[in-house]
Formats: sequence, structure tokens, C-alpha cells
Amino acid sequence: MLLGTLALLVYAALFRRDLLKVDVRGVLLLGVLGGALVALFEVAYQFAIAGAGVASAAALLYTAPTLVALLAWPLLKERLTGFRLLLAVVVGAGAVLAVLGGSHGAHVAGVEAPRLALGVAGGLLAALSYAGTTLLARFAAPRYGVFRMLLLEIAGGTVLLGIILPLAGRPPVAPATTGGWIYLAALVAGTVILANVFFFSGAERIEAAPTAVAATIEPVVGTLLALVLLSQRLTALGWLGLLMVVGGVAAGYVGEARTVSDRPS
Repeated sequence: MLLGTLALLVYAALFRRDLLKVDVRGVLLLGVLGGALVALFEVAYQFAIAGAGVASAAALLYTAPTLVALLAWPLLKERLTGFRLLLAVVVGAGAVLAVLGGSHGAHVAGVEAPRLALGVAGGLLAALSYAGTTLLARFAAPRYGVFRMLLLEIAGGTVLLGIILPLAGRPPVAPATTGGWIYLAALVAGTVILANVFFFSGAERIEAAPTAVAATIEPVVGTLLALVLLSQRLTALGWLGLLMVVGGVAAGYVGEARTVSDRPS
């Protein structure tokens, strides 16, 4: 996140000076609130993985589309239709089946109860922060722009983690090898910048609930890549989960397209 912030600052200084012009409301909304959501996700998800395993942590994360559908109504005045809620539940359940139906992560068998409880709590907090970021993106991206929102969020998250992690006895450690720096650079480019630019661009154009549903295609892509690259096995329930996510996302696209076409011009 620190390297992503520095990269965006260089980009702004060279090509987009307007990204550095932000009002107090934007700083508080995106830098403070958005940064807090980002920092919470980064910490909570690590606790989820450590306590419940990779697969269970990912499964808990994908309760987020249902949270977004429920919260977008009171917070953003989006329509809470039965179709949207059903899609959120279907793709969330499908994501759970997909990530738990593979051989790529530890399951909860044999995990001590306190550690498991901490992992579940971390997973649910990660889902809540992910849902909050989605709702915030839908509100802020059309007003502040995708790159300005991303810059303020990760800058705020970097500052918060830079304070919290050393106080918790977990200061960030730089990679010790060239390969480590290359891997870190790939993470910066792919997961910090490009993934968020695409996600915020979606939230800028469509409402939060269908954005969250569409983004649930992520575990499908991850699972298929694991099948090809890592020789991962997938159970029948895992395949069912993939079909549920793909079908739900496709139905979401069709349903939203019809809704837009039916609106009076």
C-alpha cells in the first residue's frame, strides 16, 4: 500500500496535478473513513486466514454482496429488490461452495475453538469492511473520480497501518531478496492499483449491489487458475458453486441491463 501510494503520487505529480486538489470533506470521507476501512480489511483478513484457514476466510469474505444489497437501500437509496437480494445470496453461497470445494486451503477441522472464533470474527470484519468500501466507492467515485479516491484511501490506510502495526509489535519488513521486490511490485501493480481502479470504475457507473455481485466472479477466476496452474482438485460442490456464481453474475448483468433499458429517457 505504501508503494502504491508513492506510485500514485508520482503519477499525479507528473500527469495529473488535479488529483492532489481535495476538499476537507474528501480528506475526511476518503482518507480517514476509506483509509480506516482499508486498514481494517488488511488486518482482519490476515486474522481470518490465521484462525480459520484460507478457504474459510475467503468464504466468509463473500458474505459481502448480501451486506451491500441490504445496506445500499438505507445508505444510498438504492432499490432493494427481491431479484437483487436473491442474486447476492446465490453468488455468496456459490462463492462459499467454490472456495471450500477445492484443495487449496486449510479447513477448520482440528482448529482450537479460540483460534477459530478469532478467525471467524476476522472474516466477518473483513466482509463488513469490504462491503463498506463498496458502498463508499459508489458514493465517492462519481464525485471525486477513481484515481483520487484510490490515492486518498490507500494513503489513509498506509498512515493508519504505519501507526498501528509498530504499536502492535508487527512493523512491516521489507523484502530481503530481488525476487521478493519483484513479487511486491507485481502485487502493487495488480492488486493495489489495477484491481481497485477497475473495481472503482465499476462502482462509478453502476449501483453498489450489482457491483458487489459482479465482483464475486473473483473466486471463480481464482479457482480456475488454481485448477490449471496448481493442479487443484475441485469437488462436485465446488463445481456447483462455480456455476452458481457464474449464473448469478450473468443474471445480474442481464437484469441490470433490462432495468436501464426500461427507464424513461
